[in-house]
Amino acid sequence: MLEYLRDLGAQARQRLGQVRKLEELGEWKREYLGKKGAVSELLRGLGGLPAEDRPLVGRAANALRAELEAELERREQVLQQEFVQAALRTERVDVTLPGRRPAVGRVHISHRVLRRIYDIFAEMGFQVFDSPEVETDRRNFRSLNIPPHHPARDMWSTFYTTREGVLLRTHTSPGQAWAMQAYCPEPIRVILPGKCYRYEQVTARSEFMFYQVEGLAVGEGITMADLKGVIIAFTRRMFGSERQVRFRCSYFPFTEPSVEVDMDCILCQGQGCRVCKYTGWVEILGAGMVHPVVLRNGGYDPQHFGGFAFGMGPERITMLKYGINDIRWFFSGDLRFLRSL
Repeated sequence: MLEYLRDLGAQARQRLGQVRKLEELGEWKREYLGKKGAVSELLRGLGGLPAEDRPLVGRAANALRAELEAELERREQVLQQEFVQAALRTERVDVTLPGRRPAVGRVHISHRVLRRIYDIFAEMGFQVFDSPEVETDRRNFRSLNIPPHHPARDMWSTFYTTREGVLLRTHTSPGQAWAMQAYCPEPIRVILPGKCYRYEQVTARSEFMFYQVEGLAVGEGITMADLKGVIIAFTRRMFGSERQVRFRCSYFPFTEPSVEVDMDCILCQGQGCRVCKYTGWVEILGAGMVHPVVLRNGGYDPQHFGGFAFGMGPERITMLKYGINDIRWFFSGDLRFLRSL
């Protein structure tokens, strides 16, 4: 039996020396060291040997198994090194070739227009004031002179939360209350940008989520002339000095008097087209003088202070400026659209 072990060891070492690929090592291991391999079969057959031969043969078989496992490990390391060297010779990288230019991201078109709006109003002394997107009914409606059951509430389909009186803001106007309470009794000149939410049908001209930019100025001696001057200056800085602006009477609960602001159509130059419904004018924002109730809710005495407010939709402005005909493109995530602007 000991002679058989010596022959088996010699045969296994010879076969191992002939292995040239890592895949062949698995076959060799199964043949000699696997559960059904030659060494394992020999160890299982020790019970059939005479009692006096079992210890000697068992020690010799275990020693052979340990030697073969050690040689298997050394052979595997050699083959792995040879594999790596061969790969380096055949898969070399030509470092003289020009590299691949990484893809460069860009600012979303909505944020580019928002930044332009910030810059224009910053030149007129307005600073950006952030306010929450989750609001209370009191700030979103009642502080703006819109009590419960007021008909103006029908203008917005509101997202209410499971907490009573808590909702997603329908406009950025609640930021007026935040700003007035933060600065009162000092004068204010701020813009209030952010997202708004309304439970509306998504169409080419409306989304359930959109940006607004609110503007607010409060101080002594502020008049409608100041409002008109700011709006005209903004419109011509944003769309071009040749733009014409008109003001139409309107109604908002939080301003009195209130106006809608139109600009001559940038696409047809005021001649009339499908975008402006053949009127030559397109609406760009709503505005007005801050209602005395809103001033009082913000802590200002309307007998001594006045102010104006305005609100605009940056997506609508972007559509006019770049000739985009569907507001849904802004939130589609389509890179073809985002890269085209």
